[in-house]
Amino acid sequence: MEDSQSPKMYLYRRLVQAKLSIDTHYAQPIDLNNIADEANFSKFHFIKQFKNIYYKTPHQYLISVRIAKAMELLKTGTPVSVACYAVGFESLGSFSGLFKRTVGTTPSDYLAQQQKLRTQRNESPLNFIPGCFAEKNGWLKKSQF
Repeated sequence: MEDSQSPKMYLYRRLVQAKLSIDTHYAQPIDLNNIADEANFSKFHFIKQFKNIYYKTPHQYLISVRIAKAMELLKTGTPVSVACYAVGFESLGSFSGLFKRTVGTTPSDYLAQQQKLRTQRNESPLNFIPGCFAEKNGWLKKSQF
């Protein structure tokens, strides 16, 4: 029984290694042929197997990783153009369009929302802490109800 699972595990490991390669090198130009070669698959077989496991093609997965990393950068106040190029996009227009389709808002609006949220947190941090936790730690005045 263990022998019948070995080939499947070997194939799975190769796909996981390819995914980890995308996770590591997301900001660099990624050639699908090279990743498929590293995983010892033909390009089309690699795409099919990757999608069977991760429910996305390698390109879709790469885009989702780049968008997630861009969101992290925008949360820290990084300008949109800097975030765009830092995560591997070559065009600000394509980045903005993909970001809006994925997140539901433009990168500029997302950056503005994050900056507003950061300002609100700095001005009144207790509004962002659950009341029961704040009361337990003596940060709220007890009500007279």
